[in-house]
Amino acid sequence: MNIKRFRKELFSRSKLRAIIAIFVFLALWELGSRSNEWFGFTPPWIGHVPAPTAVLVAWYALLGDPGYWQSWYLSTLRVLAGFFAAMLIGIPLGLFMAVNKTFNGIVFPAFEILRPIPPLAWVPASIIFWPTQELSIAFVTFLGAFYTIVINVVGGAKSIDVRFFQSAQSMGSSQWDVFRRVVLPATLPSIVVGSAVGMGITWEVVVAAEMISGGGGGETGSGGGLGFFIWNSYVGGSYEQIVVGMISIGIAGFICSELLRKLGSFFTPWLKKR
Repeated sequence: MNIKRFRKELFSRSKLRAIIAIFVFLALWELGSRSNEWFGFTPPWIGHVPAPTAVLVAWYALLGDPGYWQSWYLSTLRVLAGFFAAMLIGIPLGLFMAVNKTFNGIVFPAFEILRPIPPLAWVPASIIFWPTQELSIAFVTFLGAFYTIVINVVGGAKSIDVRFFQSAQSMGSSQWDVFRRVVLPATLPSIVVGSAVGMGITWEVVVAAEMISGGGGGETGSGGGLGFFIWNSYVGGSYEQIVVGMISIGIAGFICSELLRKLGSFFTPWLKKR
């Protein structure tokens, strides 16, 4: 049964549409990049982008390079460090802000002043204030997910119908029971959404932070994270490797977000019935 289910999901219409869309995109990309060679004219925007076949050749050459995989490892480690720190601090903070009006009145104004500041604006300050570049990059990555997680948690908790609280209290539930059986389950979908969005932002932030800070002390372009890998490829004029780095970030971000969604669906099984 499991094999039949796997085949059914693998060859479902949605999967086939996705595969066809990717192949069409790659074909148009190849056509646009090779247009000057094949037809004698260069279309705007895409005409100077390396062709997918050239990118694939460069990618194949990098698969045996330990530095390329070290870049994956460093960027992933920085993303996970910042992301999990944001979850450990952001989820309890958001829940406490939602259930305690006094605490919310104290914290929320400062939170709202700091929230619009882009995480990348913190890069120069974090490099100055934190003792190592690794900590500064992790801090900026933390900021990328922190505000998104807190806002989603607060919004999810405040959107709970007040009648649920009244029903629980009328049956003699304590505040801890209300929090455990009403607030937390009702907020879980918002936590999952905020975490998935925050994960995407952390990948955007860590790449830019690695570019600006020099990859956290990496001595080579392939040893300072994927962001520094892209920047070093640009400086070296290896445009195929730039695209390889960009696609690598997309794959890494997709894997992380998909794992979070699967984990979220495990903790919120009631949403599958909708």
